[in-house]
Amino acid sequence: MTAYEELTHIFRRYYALNGASAMLGWDNATMLPENAGEPRGEQLAALADVCHEMITHPKLGELFAKAEADKNDLTDWQSANLREMKRGWQHQTAVPADLVSEISKACHESELFWRHARKENNWKDFLPHQANVLRLIRESAQAKSAAMGLSPYDALIDQYDPGTTSAMVDVIFDDLATFLPGFIRAVMEKQADETPPAELPGPFPAAVQKQLGLTMMKKLGFDFTRGRLDESTHPFCGGVPGDIRLTTRYNENDFLSGFFGIMHETGHALYEMGLPERWRNQPVGEARGMAFHESQSLLSEMQLTLSMDFLEYAAPLMRNAFQTSGPAWEPENIYRLVTRVQPSFIRVDADEATYPAHIILRYRLEKRMIEGSLEAKDLPEAFANEMQNLLGITPDTDTNSCMQDIHWPDGAFGYFPTYTLGAMTAAQLMDKARSSIPGLATHIRAGEFTYLFDWLRKNVHEMGSKLTSPELLKHATGQTLNAAIYKNHLQSRYLS
Repeated sequence: MTAYEELTHIFRRYYALNGASAMLGWDNATMLPENAGEPRGEQLAALADVCHEMITHPKLGELFAKAEADKNDLTDWQSANLREMKRGWQHQTAVPADLVSEISKACHESELFWRHARKENNWKDFLPHQANVLRLIRESAQAKSAAMGLSPYDALIDQYDPGTTSAMVDVIFDDLATFLPGFIRAVMEKQADETPPAELPGPFPAAVQKQLGLTMMKKLGFDFTRGRLDESTHPFCGGVPGDIRLTTRYNENDFLSGFFGIMHETGHALYEMGLPERWRNQPVGEARGMAFHESQSLLSEMQLTLSMDFLEYAAPLMRNAFQTSGPAWEPENIYRLVTRVQPSFIRVDADEATYPAHIILRYRLEKRMIEGSLEAKDLPEAFANEMQNLLGITPDTDTNSCMQDIHWPDGAFGYFPTYTLGAMTAAQLMDKARSSIPGLATHIRAGEFTYLFDWLRKNVHEMGSKLTSPELLKHATGQTLNAAIYKNHLQSRYLS
């Protein structure tokens, strides 16, 4: 085999083992018996060790050198695959093994302590754990910075959204931060002058909710011969591209939260199902980072499901499913219910209009933490100031402030910006789809979603990771990320 072919063989086994780990993780969240956690933990740890040994073996450095020397013999896809293999290898090998082990242990202990401290609003006792995690992540970021030629924080972003830099994000988020406060005030004033929408009367049996969700998944194009839907405490999309495992949860007093959750996870699933099969178990065949993954789930949930066009189709199905009727079940009322805007402390409960502010403040704070201008001990005050500036509210507790998310206790610095970058990407893709697909709104009102998802498959899914995130967005829409499109979407939906 050539050096490139040998690398593809190693990565094929690496991804297959990671896929096995993903399946064990799905089982852990859905089917695992109550007292079976210890053997499962040993299985996952063993797989993680084997994968790490494979990807950090000394011979890979030699193989990459040989493959790059012969890269003129590679196709465009093979060249991109080599680039992505090397990027993954650099992330894995840049950090010394003892530091990787120390980070893993510290994050595990931090997350466990955080679960209790968060419930008790106990920032004082949690602070040493968060400070230790931050110290170690800074060391890791410095090591990756030196290996990859990126700034420390950009090296962390690269783990989740390759090709995106903080310089790019700063411009986009600063623009949004100027726009959002006034926009949110205008929306709240407008909605305050309107008659409140009627609440949907429950209860909503979980079995009926599940059947409605399965019906909508099938309508969107989910292939149940290559995936399934189950329940878990926290909804997620897992598995592997050829065997997608979705989970959700049901609230019998509020079916809309579960319904939108299923639509969100189905967006993730359709992306995975649409990835290029000929590159399966290779880095170039993977999804193009978390911003694009979030764009696909948010396009399904926010751009499609939250639209009046979709609700005109779905409202009769909802009425029939729950065998009910009345003004509350009209599309206009449901639309007004799901587009209510009210700033809140908790990110995961935020509406579409206020959610970006939650992400911008976290991005700004974690960037400062990695750069060294903000220490963990000063986080509550800094968090409160940013929330007041962006949302006009001040957190009443540390639990509702810097302790509410799992990301920082678990060391996931660099992940937060992908949420709003994903929302903006979704708006830009949907804007392009409307101008590219004749009669798209009519198709959606008729429940014909094939036109939209075929367009996404051709322009996004089938491209895998051949391009960087900015390149892929330009390929699909003709331009790089444009904040004006996202702002126009918000103004059209909430102020028209």
